[in-house]
Order: sequence, then structure tokens, then C-alpha cells
Amino acid sequence: MNSKLCCVLLAVSTTIVLILVWVFPSGGEKPLACKKQHLEVSSKEMDNEARRLIFDDLSPAEMIQVKNYLKQNLGVPLVDAPEAKPSDNCIYSIVLQLPPKAEVLKFLDHQGTRPTRQALAVVYFGNQKDPNVTEYVMGPLPEPRYHQDVTVQKYGGKLPYYRRVQLRTEMDDVNNFLKKEQYTKAPNFINNVMDYNGTTVVPRGYPPGLKSGDRKIWLSYFQNVPGYILHPIGLEVQVDVSGLHISQWKIIKVFYNGQYFENLEDLESQFNQGHVKVVKVKKAPSDGGYSSLKQRVPHIGPGPLYYEPRGPRYHIRNNHVVFMSWSFAFGMDAYGAPRVFDIRFKGERIVYELSLQEGASTYGSNTPALMQTRYMDLSYGLGYHAFPLIPGTDCPHLATYLDRHYFFDSALPLTRKNSICIFEQNSEMPLRRHFDRAEKPYYGGLVDSVLVFRSISSTDNYDYVWDFMFHQNGAVGFRVYASGYIQTAFYFDDASEFGNLVEERTLGAIHTHSVNLKVDMDVGGKCLSTL
Repeated sequence: MNSKLCCVLLAVSTTIVLILVWVFPSGGEKPLACKKQHLEVSSKEMDNEARRLIFDDLSPAEMIQVKNYLKQNLGVPLVDAPEAKPSDNCIYSIVLQLPPKAEVLKFLDHQGTRPTRQALAVVYFGNQKDPNVTEYVMGPLPEPRYHQDVTVQKYGGKLPYYRRVQLRTEMDDVNNFLKKEQYTKAPNFINNVMDYNGTTVVPRGYPPGLKSGDRKIWLSYFQNVPGYILHPIGLEVQVDVSGLHISQWKIIKVFYNGQYFENLEDLESQFNQGHVKVVKVKKAPSDGGYSSLKQRVPHIGPGPLYYEPRGPRYHIRNNHVVFMSWSFAFGMDAYGAPRVFDIRFKGERIVYELSLQEGASTYGSNTPALMQTRYMDLSYGLGYHAFPLIPGTDCPHLATYLDRHYFFDSALPLTRKNSICIFEQNSEMPLRRHFDRAEKPYYGGLVDSVLVFRSISSTDNYDYVWDFMFHQNGAVGFRVYASGYIQTAFYFDDASEFGNLVEERTLGAIHTHSVNLKVDMDVGGKCLSTL
């Protein structure tokens, strides 16, 4: 190689090395502006973190301890919920029993005694002379030594057995009862109208009854494809399941395309005589067709992505979050889903508790099943139905994902992986701004960055996105989005008065959603009263 060229290359290389050393004097370390931000949490805040564990959800180990204690101390045989019949005793749920607010504040603010950690269990007693639902408080955790029946204290009397929430096994039993004992009573109708082969249709049950004591369930039939809820076929049956034994169950009413029948035998008889107005729906493709969740248009490149230039500006430890001037404790109740406690701004408590209390929906239709449907979604377990969140769709990729644990209609604790996400986002709206067209124009503005605490409950056809938001100006926000599938019914006669035609023979039924929150504000002290 030419010696002159070698000298030139050596000189260039030396120059580059000198430049790199000058720019990165710390041996190649990134500039300060790119360093990950390490949040400094004060010793006082760390003490608050430890104290706020009183709001922390039960651990799987605590749930197991409670289950074992009940099995050893109630004095009756207990069957695991997934195996239980209505005539059995079983534990339906085990959740955290929140301590009284007065005890908590004495502990948090005045160095008082730590409140006893306790659990609340709901037990179904079907195998008794007087079947009932009983609620017990047990403690102290993690090794309970006592239990107290709090049913009368909470409800003013015993809870009769008909008020119990259905076990998942009960709906399985209803389906098996219909398959094995009822469908054979209308073979021509079932085969010729429903095209039933054992798997082609699926029944959907609705809340049992309208008045106290009812255990009468209406079931609607749909084509068994993805998004089945958008494919009604027009048949509905009402089953009386008030008996504790399947042998006591019976169909008490049948409805098809605007006509009522006493039972399936009556429907079959009327069908064979040509007295039934038959409308056969178009068979749906195996993927559901219009109800499929498959993407219908191709991606056009990736969209904008969430970015943290110095890492997260929030700190999470156990059930405690610190963000800028905010701090709070959080939990996920199996029934009521997300909730936050001891919300403080600049060290001052402004909200003691902010929690979801109920998500209800009321429907209207000209079909019997849907015209009387009133959902109280807490009974289905909004927290229990919070499933894993998908990064990039449900939450940003860089969000922090947390697991939750539940004992709810189960034999053992169940873990919902990544069912909570926490992240900071730019609200894309200035917190404040002003541009002045003076002789020397000037501008001033502040970015509104928000911390979001999110979970999503999928209760059968609906998906509810729950967001608790913490703004830098001291505002706390709550919002809910509804997604998933709409509730539908078979479209016939005057159905247009009860909703909209969303597909051939499919009525998108009119309905109303209501969400109730508990907001216990402590702005300026716990004696705050607002109207």
C-alpha cells in the first residue's frame, strides 16, 4: 500500500478518536440527556408505601389459608365450586375485607395500631335444611383463627338461597339438561329449522327472573360461530331452575319468531301442523363472516409509538404508586374491578377511596329474553373478568404490566397475568397556554402529562376499559370505554321500535349503560361534605 495513503488514513483515524474522547469523556457513556431517570423516593414516602399495604389485595397463599380454615371449621362438607351442584355447599369467593376508614386513618396519620388484615368469604349452603348464602369475615391473616357471620349485619337478615349468583357449572348443567332431555321432544323443528347437529347452535342465558324468588332463566339461541351474539336464530326458551336437583327443572315457555308455546312438545306439534311461522336464517360461515374479528384492511405501516426518553417518571412498589406530585395505593376487587385508595397530591390526601361500585345495563326488545334483561355486572365479577392486556393495543408497549389473583367460583386461586397496566401519556392538550400579539409577541404553555391506571373487563360480549387518570394540575379523572359486541335479538315484526337492523334478521337492541363510582373525598380533611 502507498505509504502516503497510510499516513493519511492514520491521521484521519487519530482525529476521529480524539473527537470521540472529547465528546464522550466518560469512556463512551451516553450524554446526560439520554440517561435513564432514577426516581428518588423519600424515606417518608417509603414508609407510606409500607403502610398502604393494608389496601393490598389478598395473595394466593392467603386465599389458600382461608379456604383451608373454612373447610376445617365450618363443620359441613364443602365441594369445590367447579364441581358443585345447587344442592351442595361450596365457597363462592374469597376477597379482601377492607378495614374501617377510622382505623385506617388512625394508623396512617397518627401512628395508631395497624388494622387487622381480614378476608371476606361468600359461602353457598345448598346442602342444608334451610339453604342460604352466608358471608364470613376471617382473620387475622395470613393465618386465620376466627370467623364471624356478618350476613345479618350487612343485609338486615339471612340471604335466601335463590339470591345466589349462578355458578358456571349451573349454566353447564342447564345446557346439558336441554341437550339430553329436551331437544328430543321437538326433533323435526330442531333438525329442519335450527339445522342442529349437536354443535351448530349455542344457547345464551340471561339473568334469572324479575321478582324476588325467581330462578327462571330465558335462553336465546345463536349460530355457534365466532361472534355468535350477532347471529340469533329466533328461538328462546324459559327454564325454571328453582329446584336444587336437575330432575326438578323444566321448560315453562318457548318463543319463536313472535309466537309463544307452552313447551317444546307444543312447538313440535304446531310445527308439524304447519302453524309455525318459520324464518330460516342464512347459515353463517365458520369464521362468523361479518362478526369475525379478523382484520379487514391491511396495515399501512406502523403508527406512532409511546416513548420515554429517560425511562418512566413513576415508581411502583407493591400496591403503591408515586408519580410527580401524586401518590396512591391500588387494588382489584374480584367483583368491582379497579379501585384506588389514599390519593395524595403534594403529600395531602384529597381522596380516601375512588372505586367502581356497579356497571349496569338495561335492555329493551320485542323478544321475551331481552325485553326483561337487567344486568348488574358486579355479580359476574368485573375484576375476575379482567384478562391479560395486549401491549401496543390495550396499553403502550412501555407500560408497566401487573398480575392479579382471584378466588372466585374456583377451586384454587387463579392468576390473571398482565391484567393491569400503568403508564404516563401526553394528553395532547396543553394544560394551559397563551399567545400574545403584543409589540413583542410572546407565548407561554405547559404540557399536560397524565398517569393512567388501566384495566379492561370482558364480561361475555362487552369489554369495559376502566381508566383512572392523574393530571399534573391536581385533577383526578375517571373514564370508561365500551367495546366488544353489542347485544342482539332476532329481528321480526315491530323490532325497529326497539333498536336498529344491523344485519339480516339481527336487531341491535336499545339499551342503557350506567356506571356508579364511590368517591370518598378528603379535601381539607375527612369531615368534607359535598352535595
